[in-house]
Amino acid sequence: LVCVAFNSNVSPWQDEEGVDAMMDALLFVTVSVLNVYMKQRELENESMIPKSALKDGTSLNANELISLVTSDNELLPEGGLRAKMRLENLWHRATYVLIRHEPPHLEQHDIFVLVQKRSMQKDYCPGRLDPTPGGVVGFGETYMDNAIRELKEEMGIDTAMGNPLKNELTRLFSFPFQDRHVRVWGDFYECVYRGTLRDLKIQVEEVDSIERMSLQDLKEMISNSPETFMPDACYAMKLYIQRSLDISVDRKLLKGYSSSDLDAYGLRPKPKAIFFDCDDCLYFDGWITAKHITAKIEQWCVNHGLKPGQAYQLYKEYGTAIRGLLAEGYLQDDQEAIDGFLRDVHDIPIAKLLKPDENLRKLLLRIDPSIPKYVFTASVREHAERCLKALGIDDLFVDIIDCKRCKLETKHSLFSFQVAMEVAQIENPEECLFLDDSTKNLQAARSVGWRGVLVGLKARDDGKPLSSEHAELEISRIHEFERVLPDLLVAS
Repeated sequence: LVCVAFNSNVSPWQDEEGVDAMMDALLFVTVSVLNVYMKQRELENESMIPKSALKDGTSLNANELISLVTSDNELLPEGGLRAKMRLENLWHRATYVLIRHEPPHLEQHDIFVLVQKRSMQKDYCPGRLDPTPGGVVGFGETYMDNAIRELKEEMGIDTAMGNPLKNELTRLFSFPFQDRHVRVWGDFYECVYRGTLRDLKIQVEEVDSIERMSLQDLKEMISNSPETFMPDACYAMKLYIQRSLDISVDRKLLKGYSSSDLDAYGLRPKPKAIFFDCDDCLYFDGWITAKHITAKIEQWCVNHGLKPGQAYQLYKEYGTAIRGLLAEGYLQDDQEAIDGFLRDVHDIPIAKLLKPDENLRKLLLRIDPSIPKYVFTASVREHAERCLKALGIDDLFVDIIDCKRCKLETKHSLFSFQVAMEVAQIENPEECLFLDDSTKNLQAARSVGWRGVLVGLKARDDGKPLSSEHAELEISRIHEFERVLPDLLVAS
């Protein structure tokens, strides 16, 4: 009807019959599209959760009594039937086990894992690949007991204490996962299996087949074809990869972040911006540049009637020398006077002090281009611009957030961090990554929810080892960014 109306010379809207015909046609098209969509959703749901078999009780282990929990993983006292859990998508417990295959007679340089293909009788994701085989925790059963039992029943892998093959089972973390098909509190384990593939004893009701593959190949398969895997297992693998990386780079578990609690582990959000301090962070020259600026401030203060050393006392009391000068009335509170002070104390020969750093440039270019980079400095913009130009990286940053933009507040003030987030247009502080050589600045960053990296492991004043309890990562130089944050880099 629609086609006829639009192909005719008469507009269908010119009379009442035409309008009725058009409305009928549009209604028919709408209903047809909705029917197709709903049928597709029904088929998709059935491929994930075979509800027809669950309803008539013919699905595998439909009447098994299992552990049901709250959304906070608190056990419900009476448990529930497995079929009811699947049909109503109830919170429950399950184990996830990554099986590393390390037979002693094989020399291997990569990590190899065993991946199950689930049988078509399973009540969840039948026929899909499972890189973390485990099972739903039974009522009254512990996570660990379940993991040991499931490995033994489904694959014949013995991880009990004193097993003859010396297979190992180690708990790593717990995590919540939910989508429209499943709500689960998972407990993740790593198993080291030292037997051969021939030693495996497959439980045919649960497992269709087992494939051995490298961990790298598994990562690529999950990335390229996630629909062939269980969605909760894909999520669990992302957590495992994150945790493995964090252990390898010695990342601290700091309270308050999404990835800090191993009993409620979560994925770390990708940074939406990276904030780099300028002096003694993007470069390190043995604090020579910093000493030049300190000397300039001291000289300015003495020239304006202050006693030698008084500039340092103002810095200690007010956080910055300029704030002290303004508060004590040594500097006139107007823009011309403030600009003059900042210009004078930053008038140092940067071009002679700093040289182009090609390795730093290559590193910054390798950072994921979707993540904007900012310079966040306690100095003035013009000084930061000269430093960046001397280093040969002045074209690699979106913007510079300096002391004037922060209204001369100390860099470690809440206000300064709020300004930085407004400039970068970021609402979630955990999506801000901050690199600085100041432990005080890193403490402030953590207090507002930013993630921090300490750059520089020696204190300026006495040369003693420097560390920060508020930084997740610590590196001696900015060039080690690649080692501790490889997930934020793209290929060369």
